[in-house]
Amino acid sequence: MEKLGTGIGWRPEIATAVEELPGIDWVEVVAENLCPGHLPDSLRRLRERGVTVIPHGVSLGIGGAGRPAADRLAALAERALLLESPLVTEHIAFVRAGGPLTASPGLEAGHLLPVPRTWDALHVLCENVRAAQDSLPVPLALENIAALISWPGDQLTEGQFLAELVERTGVRLLIDVANLHTNHVNRGEDPAAALDELPVEAIAYVHVAGGVEKDGVWHDTHAHPVTAPVLDVLAQLRDRVDPPGVLLERDDDFPPAAELAGELSAIRATLAAGGAAAVRASGPVRREALAVRGAASPGRNGPASRETVTAGAPGAARERPAAEAAAPASAEAARQRLAVAETALLSALVAGTPPPEGFDARRLGVQSRALAAKRADVVSHVAPELPVLLGAGYRPAFLAYATSRPLSGGYRRDALDFAEQLLDAGQPADAAARRRLALWWQERAAPRRPTRAARFARAARTRIGRTYG
Repeated sequence: MEKLGTGIGWRPEIATAVEELPGIDWVEVVAENLCPGHLPDSLRRLRERGVTVIPHGVSLGIGGAGRPAADRLAALAERALLLESPLVTEHIAFVRAGGPLTASPGLEAGHLLPVPRTWDALHVLCENVRAAQDSLPVPLALENIAALISWPGDQLTEGQFLAELVERTGVRLLIDVANLHTNHVNRGEDPAAALDELPVEAIAYVHVAGGVEKDGVWHDTHAHPVTAPVLDVLAQLRDRVDPPGVLLERDDDFPPAAELAGELSAIRATLAAGGAAAVRASGPVRREALAVRGAASPGRNGPASRETVTAGAPGAARERPAAEAAAPASAEAARQRLAVAETALLSALVAGTPPPEGFDARRLGVQSRALAAKRADVVSHVAPELPVLLGAGYRPAFLAYATSRPLSGGYRRDALDFAEQLLDAGQPADAAARRRLALWWQERAAPRRPTRAARFARAARTRIGRTYG
């Protein structure tokens, strides 16, 4: 794997700071935020300086029951060619469910959700990864995600799941140490155990990001400083392998450039300290892998057995769970079972249906509220006029709307549907504010069957014309 060095996530809000930060070897850009065939001037200047730019996808949903959409894969391929990137990255997650596989309406999460660590899910994921690899002009690396919720009945640990994925597909890994810490707080998973089971030689690069803990739940916000526990996980990873690249992520509440530089310095110091410790060690550190707890990762024929493994040594022997190495008897049946399970979970999170059996209802409530809050934030960015038009009433009104209207047509459509629902309900109560919202809606809505909102907008426009014409 190409040596990347130290990088930072490029975002428009910090584009100038990124260009001026010392020691930046590469940047990562959210693939969906780039327009086809066009590079922002800042990214163009970085590329001219020889800075590597890697597209990072967030909407493919490669862990979903459905096959990867051809148009989304084509878009990722186009970004990779535009940027002349050495690889592209995505997430081991599902972001949508429902549709033809379940003969139900399609649902969008608007967020990365964890896949079950089952043999069915692994088989479907491997098929999806192979399809993606065949469609992309450069290698693919996949990221472990942070999660608030746990699936009942997992059959593999995270490390085993990732190791099997690499073994079967040859895909590379993007290991997010902040996500390992998140899963430690939220799901009781030991980062060291996960790192011991990982094929560390497959790591393409590493993410480091900040978050915050509230009421015993770690929120992977990417809007807070990197914490000491996250750097501790980075140090543990560095004890096992010298990663080709490490990148600082920040997506919101951007600090001054000096603070970003300070976080990058802390990352470099952590890597250097780990490297020095590795040099002092007399050969690879041998670790007795933790015995898999029966309830934590049982296979269908009982708990997977474990052996001593050599951590951090490329090509080190790792025990593979033996019971379910073969493909399921019916690949389509496995895809169907996964579709039903993912749809039931997503429906509970965004449509208010009952929690599927075995899930923690309280934790599902936390995740559901987090999804709605994120949706409100994204809509406020996509349609910044709405918070201005509605003032303090925007957020409570949107959250009330979101409980009954799952995301299904993208955020711009979501903003229009939200405004239309308000107008149909005679809201806002203030007539002048209602007229302004109606005009905003009509100027942006695609031609469609007249609704109460459309009739109200036309009437408002007529009244304004009579007043000022």
